[in-house]
Amino acid sequence: MIAVDTMIHAHQLLPVEPSNCLLIDHSLIVDNGRIIELLPTEHAHKKYTSHNSECFNHHLILPGLVNIHTHAAMSLLRGVADDLALMDWLQHHIWPLEQKWVSPEFVADGVELAIAEMIRGGITCFNDMYFFPDIAAEQALRHSMRAGIGLIVFDFPTVWANSSADYLQKAEALYQTLAHEPLIKMTLAPHAPYTVSDQPLSKIAELSQRYNLPVHMHVHETADEVAQSLTQYGKRPIQRLQELGLINPLFIAVHATQLTTDEIALFGQAGVHIAHCPESNLKLASGFCPIAQACATGVNIAIGTDGAASNNDLDLLGEMRTAALLAKAVAQDASVISAEQALRMATINGAKALGLDHEIGSLQAGKAADFIAIDMDELETLPLYQPISQLVYATPRNQVTDVWIAGKRVLKQRQLTTFDTEALKAKAKAWQQRLKAS
Repeated sequence: MIAVDTMIHAHQLLPVEPSNCLLIDHSLIVDNGRIIELLPTEHAHKKYTSHNSECFNHHLILPGLVNIHTHAAMSLLRGVADDLALMDWLQHHIWPLEQKWVSPEFVADGVELAIAEMIRGGITCFNDMYFFPDIAAEQALRHSMRAGIGLIVFDFPTVWANSSADYLQKAEALYQTLAHEPLIKMTLAPHAPYTVSDQPLSKIAELSQRYNLPVHMHVHETADEVAQSLTQYGKRPIQRLQELGLINPLFIAVHATQLTTDEIALFGQAGVHIAHCPESNLKLASGFCPIAQACATGVNIAIGTDGAASNNDLDLLGEMRTAALLAKAVAQDASVISAEQALRMATINGAKALGLDHEIGSLQAGKAADFIAIDMDELETLPLYQPISQLVYATPRNQVTDVWIAGKRVLKQRQLTTFDTEALKAKAKAWQQRLKAS
């Protein structure tokens, strides 16, 4: 008998890869933070032994969800300005509040709140874009959360840096500091084409290739953004980014609601990834990303929540459902974006966009043990005919009961294992009072 750290015995185990595969009465074997084997439970009992052996007879065991785009610290701005157009929301509400309040303390508390919410919803990896990325990384490591840490860049000064050169200098220094942290993946994160000029974008393209770093950027989020680019540069943002050397397999285009057929074809040919944020796009009336058409062209689509200030939750199970339903309405075809495709967008596709598909996104021997348990034996998910469809179309996030990241259990029977929940609530309420008084 081989002694291992953890044995998870599941009636239903959903590895995501290969596609449409549901393993019945199988076990997941974990040791030293990695998946050792998936095998029938009757064989597992004969081959392995563990002090941590559990049966999940009413659950789906599946890979942890990957939130490909968020602004975690903005959890503290949840609901502060709703029902507004994007630029009104940003210029007259969010940016003034950020200018007044964003600080290391704000980011630490906001990111902590976001991580707690995401873990409770089955998210085991998030890809962030915000100020003080060093603080976000510290909080992720503190709570054993896997994270893509975006190295933010603007042209203008903020609390984090004084100029584009300063942002880039800090980005490179932080990359050197965190490059060897196993739970941290660094990305370059220029905010948007309308906030970053050509010279820093060219430098970002060079750094991306030098360090093999993804570039994570808001692109073609609104029709106004495209119109402004045509006025200022005489070209659409994607054309400008292509000329600057950014449209390649390391590029993650966030939102991408304003795409022509030629631009979709370009993304497919270039290997670009799209970070699809359906609920934020709907709430801000930004437009509809044509994900069915993009998928047909070979574009890798991953799903993100965006920040809680524009969503207003970090619920990737909900985003999966919205993504599938919205795609059908946009394409006027009920057969496009199946439940299985939506699940891939929230797991392995997000891992691919971050260059982490060798580590996470599916349950396979050798990968990191990032996985979750979802109780399907609740009134809301019964009767259970097709588990993948039920997961995408009917399952609320409060049925996520247990979460493991790199083999460490960070949610146990709905209880967070690395948080003082009452203290976290108190911090959130204290920020509410400060912002309300401003």
